[in-house]
Amino acid sequence: MIKEEEVLKALSNVMDPDLGKDLVTLGMIQDIVISEKKLAFSVVLTTPACPLKEVLKNNCLSAIDSLGLEGVEIDINMTAAVTSSRADDLPVLPNVKNIIAVASGKGGVGKSTVTSNLAVALSKTGAKVGIIDADIFGPSIPTMFGCEDAQPTINVVDGKNWIIPIEKYGVKLLSIGFLSHGDNAIVWRGPMASSALKQFISDTEWGELDYLLFDLPPGTSDIHLTLVQTIPVTGAIVITTPQKVALMDAVKGVSMFKQPQIDVPVLGIIENMSYFTPAELPDNKYYIFGKDGGNDLARLNEIKFLGEIPLVQSIRESGDEGEPVVLKDEQSAEAFMSIAQNLAQQIAIRNATQEKTKVVEVNQ
Repeated sequence: MIKEEEVLKALSNVMDPDLGKDLVTLGMIQDIVISEKKLAFSVVLTTPACPLKEVLKNNCLSAIDSLGLEGVEIDINMTAAVTSSRADDLPVLPNVKNIIAVASGKGGVGKSTVTSNLAVALSKTGAKVGIIDADIFGPSIPTMFGCEDAQPTINVVDGKNWIIPIEKYGVKLLSIGFLSHGDNAIVWRGPMASSALKQFISDTEWGELDYLLFDLPPGTSDIHLTLVQTIPVTGAIVITTPQKVALMDAVKGVSMFKQPQIDVPVLGIIENMSYFTPAELPDNKYYIFGKDGGNDLARLNEIKFLGEIPLVQSIRESGDEGEPVVLKDEQSAEAFMSIAQNLAQQIAIRNATQEKTKVVEVNQ
């Protein structure tokens, strides 16, 4: 009968191409069970959204085949445990592994649409996901999820009131839009908005989450500083469209996170409205707003380009209907799923290769 040491030696030849180490060294091979007729083990990926899942499984099979086992059934369980780079002991969001800031240089680039679909896409892979709608003055998340009339409940524990987030499509949600009627304008000064965001963070029962996405206001503001000064942000993604004016503002968004006193990793650029594809001509692409702007921005700033999203009617309709398009069987849904996988991949790489996350101290 084959020994566990032989199995591990064979699997030590299987490399994780993102992390640059073999699966055994990374501790990703677990629960090895050996019998006369069967060899079983688990491969614990760094995220359930890993785009290399099948590649790694096939490479493991090839490695085991090299042992020359005959008449032995091979059972590989591909599972996942999302990694985290948090090293703080803060009482806020203690069970949230990764905190992702979703930013844009300007409004109107579809940031909330992208946030909603990425969150649902990550949830579909098996991850535990939440969204905080940090765009206090223009909340869109309630509309995107079709729950404008929902109201969070309160749970009292030891005399303290805890907000219970709304949950829909497997994603936990909190937005000022749940607390203020949609027809009412929110007229607050900056400190009031920052105070509301802090309450969403520290006075809410988020429970265990793999990813908590913050849908930030466009531009750079008090909200951005409040976020990075309150909790350790794993990284940021910047949403843009291909035209020059959007790219110029996106550069400012990237620059803000890369400032030495802030130093939050930018995980990637997403280009929305990349090209127009008519429903009746699904293979045609019309680059109405320009071409490759987001890709060029990522390349010039040495940032990962996470992908492009087409300008199609179904995405807008799905947002208006409160059912993110990633839930539907459409080509645009595939684009969001692919970008979500790329994002999860970049988060895992960041956690394995960069310094631990920390709260930013900005002296002004």
